[in-house]
Amino acid sequence: MSDLEKVKDFLDKAKVYYFTTVDGDKPKCRPFGFSMIEDGKLYFGTGTFKECYKQILKNPNVEICAMGEGGFLRYYGKAKIVDDKTLSQKALDSMPPIKKTYQEHGWKMGMFYLENATAEFRNMFGIDEKLSFS
Repeated sequence: MSDLEKVKDFLDKAKVYYFTTVDGDKPKCRPFGFSMIEDGKLYFGTGTFKECYKQILKNPNVEICAMGEGGFLRYYGKAKIVDDKTLSQKALDSMPPIKKTYQEHGWKMGMFYLENATAEFRNMFGIDEKLSFS
């Protein structure tokens, strides 16, 4: 299993994880549950109409936190937005109820991955493993 697959596996097992952006000088956190690996990148998506997407555009410094068996994951870096219709369609195809809602409203899915990212697999007392991604 690659390091990136290890991060994705942890997120998949957590099912719901928390994605934090910066809004002005305040953190904003919300639940996420979708990710996919494509071309060596771990992608996430959010609607381009959402505040989350607008916050990423203004300040790409983000963090994901997930709880799992025996510990938790912090995955952080700079969100790199990728405008790729094929990638967005693949994401929507994997989530039929969301795809239907987005189609009904004419919404677009904004895809991004974290560049210069760090994944910290942690326990209550410190870091068990630290991985870096460019």
